[in-house]
Amino acid sequence: MAGKRVVALDVGDVRIGVAVSDESRIIAQPLEVYKRVGYTPDCRYVQGVCQRYDTDLVLLGLPLNMDGSCGPQAQKAMAFGQVLADAGLHVFFQDERMTTVTAERVLIGGNVRREDRKNYVDKLAAAVILEQWIASGAQVPDDQEK
Repeated sequence: MAGKRVVALDVGDVRIGVAVSDESRIIAQPLEVYKRVGYTPDCRYVQGVCQRYDTDLVLLGLPLNMDGSCGPQAQKAMAFGQVLADAGLHVFFQDERMTTVTAERVLIGGNVRREDRKNYVDKLAAAVILEQWIASGAQVPDDQEK
């Protein structure tokens, strides 16, 4: 059964990595890296990505501390998630601990030069976040599928 795509974000202080699922939510594809400007333009950017892929479902990586607690970075991600929700998007969160490390390892394994990795690591981390969410079997509530 096809549904809406999910746009996944790896939100950092400087950049946002973006990935998107297919309509069946089986495949996560790294998309692009966006350089942050501020909440309002960042939100408009995410809304534009969602329009491009005909969805309002957004998955944000939640950078929890290694002990599972919420630190300052997780609070920043939740605050941005609230901005997106206030703009009418349906926002979900996925624990993103170690996703950047995983993305770095993939790039190193692919022989991507150190100076080139920063161009890819954030969007690859977003794809890892989305893959983990898909693998967890997380479901979108039926009322948000329409």
